[in-house]
Amino acid sequence: MYDTVEPNVIDDEMLRNAVEEQGPREEAGHIAKMEGISFKDVTSLRLDFKNILKIDNLWQFHILTKLQLDNNIIEKIQGLDTLVHLVWLDLSFNNIEVIEGLSALTRLEDLSLHNNRISVLENMDRLKNLQVLSIGNNNLTSLENLIYLRQFQQLRTLNLSGNPLSEDEEYKLFVAAHLPDLVYLDFRLIDDNIRDIANVKYQYSIEEMNHNETLERVKREKEEQDERELDKHKAAYVENLNGPFLFEGMYVEDVEGSRLSSLPAVAELVESYPTKCTELCQNIFQYGLNHHEKREAEMAVFNECLQEAVTENQEAGAKKIQEFQSKNYELLYELSQITDQQILDAKSLQYSQDVAQLMDALLNLEIQLVDQLEGAELQYHTQPVDRVGLFLEESSPVLAQVRDLENQHHEKLLELCINMLEQVLKGELDEDMTDELRALFVDKDTIINAVSASHDIHMLKIDNREDELVTKINNWATDLIQKVHQEELRRNRKRVAEINTYVDHLRDELDNFDILEQI
Repeated sequence: MYDTVEPNVIDDEMLRNAVEEQGPREEAGHIAKMEGISFKDVTSLRLDFKNILKIDNLWQFHILTKLQLDNNIIEKIQGLDTLVHLVWLDLSFNNIEVIEGLSALTRLEDLSLHNNRISVLENMDRLKNLQVLSIGNNNLTSLENLIYLRQFQQLRTLNLSGNPLSEDEEYKLFVAAHLPDLVYLDFRLIDDNIRDIANVKYQYSIEEMNHNETLERVKREKEEQDERELDKHKAAYVENLNGPFLFEGMYVEDVEGSRLSSLPAVAELVESYPTKCTELCQNIFQYGLNHHEKREAEMAVFNECLQEAVTENQEAGAKKIQEFQSKNYELLYELSQITDQQILDAKSLQYSQDVAQLMDALLNLEIQLVDQLEGAELQYHTQPVDRVGLFLEESSPVLAQVRDLENQHHEKLLELCINMLEQVLKGELDEDMTDELRALFVDKDTIINAVSASHDIHMLKIDNREDELVTKINNWATDLIQKVHQEELRRNRKRVAEINTYVDHLRDELDNFDILEQI
């Protein structure tokens, strides 16, 4: 094919030509061509029959919903990640071998891959809104691969004609049984008779499949629920404090401690430690969730107050604009009727003064709002800091109790191991010991060092968890205040720009009127 066809690149010239071809005709089209059409405003784009080899340069189309790339020489699906609003995509009559590059197109409803070289249905899991899939005249051979399409619960129209699997005598029955919500297959309505036969033929395999899918769905829902819960715990900065995770984490890198725990006497000593440690961690966890809920509630009240202030200010501004418009639209009409130049100049000056007064009034309103919001920010500023302080006041003593537990455990363990050492040295200990464990009981210094090393690791884990908690929640308070300030700064800049744009528009109206008068 490449010997006879010169591949094209999707460049700005091709895109401009395509947009102009699809734009308005006659006078409207001429004006649009003169002024230029912004790619970011285009919703539909045709790039068919362009000899395109590679999909590229489409990031400029911010709100594109329909894209035609059929009848080209495209080999790979790529360059579509930014087209998140795409609903309709035609890639038929190309040289595509693998379905890929579609994961960002979560709104896609209609997809055509007809007449390509695809051999496997895959990599479409994110297309949950898919309703129409045309993938006829490809290289699909496996009926079992069609089970992949069961996940698309909105799929109603499917075209598979021209694939090797469509020649299988079980083809229609297999599709009807495994895709029960499908309405049209290969451009024909699936009749009830076919469905009935298919359901009987595949009854047992479908029942098993439904059962397995139900189990998988329950498992997935549980995982998603657990993930949401973990996100909530992270937002409260108490993740993994609602169980034995801290205690278990102490032994992850504690080689000596893990070896000693295998001794029955040590195991009895350790028995109550994890339970008490977990209870204390659970207390911190609950404190964190409670304070998180209070922080969220306080933030919601603060945001509501901000929004009320902004809304009231905008309404006041809209009222002033409305008053100006009712007065000055009449003035502009008067200007169009006046022939005396002196009166015309006086009225024009009055209009300019009214515009200036309106601008001052709108900017004064914005200044008042800025002052009001700054006061609210200053008042709110202490709440996150106070809330953080209260949480740390509650959690720090509990972590101190965890340290006390560890210290008590360390003292008991050290005493027990020294006693065991005396028994080992006297040959009175009947415990079966591994060579690694026995190497710890050779002398007093060795066993003391081993127990102390275990203790140091445990204390470090506790200290690190407290440092992590304190650092994250303090950063939250700092980042929150900064975020509120930055958002208010952006709002203020946007509002001032809107006022300036509106006033410029009013002044342009007068300038355009003067030009018309001169003509």
